[in-house]
Amino acid sequence: MPIDAAKALAAEPRTGAISWTTKDVQLYHLGIGAGIPATDPDELRYTLESRLHVLPSFATVAGSGAPGVISGLSMPGVEVELAKVLHGGQTLEIHRALPAEGTARATNRLAAVYDKGKAAVLVLRTEVADADGPLWTNDAQIFVRGEGGWGGDRGPSTRLDPPTGEPDRTVERPIREDQALLYRLSGDWNPLHADPEFAKRAGFDRPILHGLCTYGMTLKAVVDTLLGGDVSRVRSYATRFAGVVFPGETLRIRMWRGDGRVRVAVSAVERDDAPVLADTVVELF
Repeated sequence: MPIDAAKALAAEPRTGAISWTTKDVQLYHLGIGAGIPATDPDELRYTLESRLHVLPSFATVAGSGAPGVISGLSMPGVEVELAKVLHGGQTLEIHRALPAEGTARATNRLAAVYDKGKAAVLVLRTEVADADGPLWTNDAQIFVRGEGGWGGDRGPSTRLDPPTGEPDRTVERPIREDQALLYRLSGDWNPLHADPEFAKRAGFDRPILHGLCTYGMTLKAVVDTLLGGDVSRVRSYATRFAGVVFPGETLRIRMWRGDGRVRVAVSAVERDDAPVLADTVVELF
């Protein structure tokens, strides 16, 4: 079996220095659709270095830029084909506001390996701290098709009951045809998002948008629509990637206010509201 769960879980954590600049933050923001309209004051806080606010989801690409869906495949005990891999979900906990530039230490380890029968799920945890203490903790759930069935722990269920009632706000966000090509410049070079031939080998008609791009676009919509643009109010952000998005489509983002949290559901408008993000929760300070 290409995944040796015991070996993977016993492996020593990997720790290394990461750093980022305002240019990295600006590029990430542009990759998730910021800057339209270009002179809008609300957009300039994402694009202009003199007034830069860092959207918390930047943590998924900060430093090396290699997200868990890629770096987790190089851990001891894990040997799988990239074409069998999908990003299953993402959880981000923010310990304090992200600086617009900085240097920190990132510690990566496999926190769990689950046997889902026809697939395996790897949970790669990244903990990041700088000289002033913890900054963020990232959990990437990596779904590997065809690698389950060894009788291991199935893991917890992450499914939530859907929100009830009409959403408090609904917005639509168009995705540019070149959105994936722009987003990948922040560090996720998986050819699934750019190479038509590779996408076909992975079972898709054409390249798909990065799940973490949709993740960032959705958080920006929540911050801009319900939080008055205040990025510091985000405590944590979790989602399950329920379906693919193709460049050129439109996201429909529905939001329900709650007690200290926002529930979110995201769908693809042009495909009869096909689910894209599910079990999505933004916890607030």
